[in-house]
Amino acid sequence: MSPGGFPRGRPALTFPGVPHTRRVDELICSAKGCRSQAAWQLLWNNPKLHVPDRRKTWLACEEHRASLSDFLGVRGFLRETAPIDDRDRLEG
Repeated sequence: MSPGGFPRGRPALTFPGVPHTRRVDELICSAKGCRSQAAWQLLWNNPKLHVPDRRKTWLACEEHRASLSDFLGVRGFLRETAPIDDRDRLEG
């Protein structure tokens, strides 16, 4: 785990208002140190910080899907898990 207890090493997607430059085939897992292509998106929010409809996204490869889901789930943050090829979810 990195400082602060987060299992990821980088944000999964760009910030709102910043041009999205990654192609879908270049999306990599959000787990710290992982360079594998992502197969899953984990949609989450922190109810203490975000309005109920807000969704943040972590990306996960097959190997890290469970551990990243568990990290978010135990905190009550995980809202949904969807395959990466559900492209309309990645655009938002």
